[in-house]
Amino acid sequence: MAKYNKKIVDNICALIRTDSYTIAEICEKVGIVKDTYYSWLKTKSDFSDAIKKAEDEFNDLIIAEAKRSLVKMIRGYTVQEKRTVTADTGKKDDNGKPIVRVKEHVVTDKHYQPVPAAVIFALTNRDPDNWKNRQENKVSGEVGIKSSLESLSDEELQKIVDGDETDQERNTDS
Repeated sequence: MAKYNKKIVDNICALIRTDSYTIAEICEKVGIVKDTYYSWLKTKSDFSDAIKKAEDEFNDLIIAEAKRSLVKMIRGYTVQEKRTVTADTGKKDDNGKPIVRVKEHVVTDKHYQPVPAAVIFALTNRDPDNWKNRQENKVSGEVGIKSSLESLSDEELQKIVDGDETDQERNTDS
């Protein structure tokens, strides 16, 4: 078992803060086995506190990056693409490498339009009172057969039950 020390703890925490390494990858990079890592996690409170803090910092970093990315997706953005065109001269230098000549450097601005799904996501989460992804069906009052029969007299109800009066006759009487 590796000896527990501040340097190993700092290295582990630095790895956790910067990327989403697995425990196995972290242990390999710092030179310990997974069992040692888990043993320290259980037995050393300062180690588990440091790991928790590093995980929280990484989560905060990811959330901030996701927010920046979402804003770019909502607004749209422009990037510069650089391309260099070369031509082989057919000659070789003293080391036998082909001599190439730069023909041109091309720099183009490429614009990415806003992503509608990102816009919808932002609106439905930031302003849910005005933007919803689902409909709400609200029913007020009583509906159905009960409310239509309440206005009938006992004699009219008896005719319906006996089958003496049809829907059409009832509608023409009203």
